[in-house]
Amino acid sequence: MPKIGMEPIRRSALVRATITEIGIAGSLDVTVGSIARRAGVSSALVHHYFGSKEQIFLAAMRHILGGFGARARAELREARTPRDRLNAIIAASFDEEEFAPEVISSWLSFYVQAQNVAGARRLLRVYTGRLHSNLVFSLKRLTNEANAHLIAAGLAALIDGLYVRQALGENPLDRFQSMGLVWDYLDLKLAQERDRGDGVQNG
Repeated sequence: MPKIGMEPIRRSALVRATITEIGIAGSLDVTVGSIARRAGVSSALVHHYFGSKEQIFLAAMRHILGGFGARARAELREARTPRDRLNAIIAASFDEEEFAPEVISSWLSFYVQAQNVAGARRLLRVYTGRLHSNLVFSLKRLTNEANAHLIAAGLAALIDGLYVRQALGENPLDRFQSMGLVWDYLDLKLAQERDRGDGVQNG
């Protein structure tokens, strides 16, 4: 079995420490020193591995997005119908690890960072683009293409909005209730499409 070098172990520890520190602060108002102390390394080592605080924040979000992607793929492997696939994506969005307080705080900070940092903006566009395309892929099997894009945009906005409200302490719903609210929205939109005869199929 190949030996794992210290660099990937330390990088992973620093990324986890960054997410924890953002969760404690509730914002990006954390220092390299506090991240280094939590990871048990020197501040110089943080700069050596990541170059800047901005880069370690981006690494933390790549880690979070990677975890979300893995959970979504695991959920999708069990899906058999278009509606199952939509349910799987929504379930992954509110997975226990995704909806953890420190991860929610990281998402809110990520949205803010994306306004001013080109790397964060590109990463956010990748995430939103993939989420939208995955939702549309299944929705097109349940309604026409135009409506599929509209419903996908609504689902994504609702998911993002629930995360923002949770980060601000204004969401009284737990992850199961939040997930149910998104499913209810999907049920409502598909029922409206069915009533209008816009091509909703069973499944």
